[in-house]
Amino acid sequence: MERSNLRDKAAIVGIGETEYSKGSGMNHTALLLQAAARAIEDAGLSPKDIDGVVPAINLITFEDLAVNLGTEDLKYAASPNMGGASSVATLLSAAMAVASGIATNVLCVAGWNGYSAMRFSGLGKAMDASASPMPMPSMLAKLRDFEMPYGVFVPAQWYAPMAIRHMHEYGTTSRQLGAVAVACRKHAQLNERAMMRGRPMTIDDHQNSRMIVTPFRLFDCSLESDGAAAAVVTSADRAADMRHRPVYIMGVAEGHPVPADQIAGRRDMFQIGLSFAAPRAFAVAGVTPKDIDVAEIYDCFTWSVICQLEAMGFCERGEGGPFVEGGRIELGGELPINTHGGLLSQAHIMGMNHVVEAVRQLRGDAGEAQVKDAEIALVTGWGDLADGSIAILRR
Repeated sequence: MERSNLRDKAAIVGIGETEYSKGSGMNHTALLLQAAARAIEDAGLSPKDIDGVVPAINLITFEDLAVNLGTEDLKYAASPNMGGASSVATLLSAAMAVASGIATNVLCVAGWNGYSAMRFSGLGKAMDASASPMPMPSMLAKLRDFEMPYGVFVPAQWYAPMAIRHMHEYGTTSRQLGAVAVACRKHAQLNERAMMRGRPMTIDDHQNSRMIVTPFRLFDCSLESDGAAAAVVTSADRAADMRHRPVYIMGVAEGHPVPADQIAGRRDMFQIGLSFAAPRAFAVAGVTPKDIDVAEIYDCFTWSVICQLEAMGFCERGEGGPFVEGGRIELGGELPINTHGGLLSQAHIMGMNHVVEAVRQLRGDAGEAQVKDAEIALVTGWGDLADGSIAILRR
């Protein structure tokens, strides 16, 4: 990655999103197309200008996306399959495509009817008929064969042992997890697109919420949401002529824990995908954590944010709990995170809404949640069993 020379070779020039809800009234394909069309229009382009498509995960084929959009000369297609790390990983694929000249304008898109059709509580029984069947990768096969027989079915159960171990090793507390939830909910009150707007939260509310899987309470867990979001990536040269101020991709990387397909067999439970990806992205970008003005950190669970802050070097291992206390991660603090409300309080759209928010912050279009003079933003993804992705963006 250090030799990839991708720094500032690509830029995000268009963003779009649907409404976020618990009942979209649209099928999966229609949701993705609406977000895609809005991102393309935001860039000042037409579907015919799109010659690359990178849908996150394989919930829609690139053929379906291209045909329904009306693209005419598709030169590049890919689909990262890293769960919640996929959305940020699409930026890596798109940046490589436009920087190399393989494609001109690449559409990155993610979304689902995550509440009305794909809730984990239904174990896929209500899968949207418009979504492609998902394969059974090694990770899911091992969960099925070795963990599901013991009652481990859903992500809260996958990650709970990691959080419990962190609490045991470093003294991390439930109230520190709550500080993440409270910050995200506070920011959601400023965002008209947030599902939890109008529903403020205190630390006592967090502590009194019901237990889901120890140590995760209800408010430690991300939302189940319907919706989609998208971004258009082009080369830095072309970006200067687009409708909006371009947001340049300084550094972008993905990483995977070892072994990637199970948690219990790892020598180091806290060496996650981001532990490998973050140093590469910072090296390419030529910046350090101290240079980041705003961070949109994948918050499938509150503890995942704490773990990622440590893995990226914002604090030492074991110091993530104290780091998030005292308003440090709130607007006006040292490192504002998830200024849109995040997966915890805006919507769970596999993190593409994090990308959209980072772009808004760097454009200066984030409204009441705007971080003053934001010049460098960071976005992360966390997927499957702690795969990681990271993009460092600048004005």
